[in-house]
Amino acid sequence: MASSQKTETQPPLPATYEAAVAELEDWVGRMESGELPLDQLLEAYQRSAQLLAFCRAKLQAIEEQIQVLDDGVMKPWLEGH
Repeated sequence: MASSQKTETQPPLPATYEAAVAELEDWVGRMESGELPLDQLLEAYQRSAQLLAFCRAKLQAIEEQIQVLDDGVMKPWLEGH
């Protein structure tokens, strides 16, 4: 199968988690609308996968920082509240 000759670059990832979530929600809404042509649907899916990976990485980094702050012991979120 021949590879695509498309050389378009993906837009940069958002600067913040919140911006990534907002863009992801926009893409999901557009995909769910059923109005995107197939080629744009594929691009939307690929961008959504990038944004999801970005969000997961941000959340993982925060979780690791919390672990360090709690001396390496993960505590339930509501503990002590």
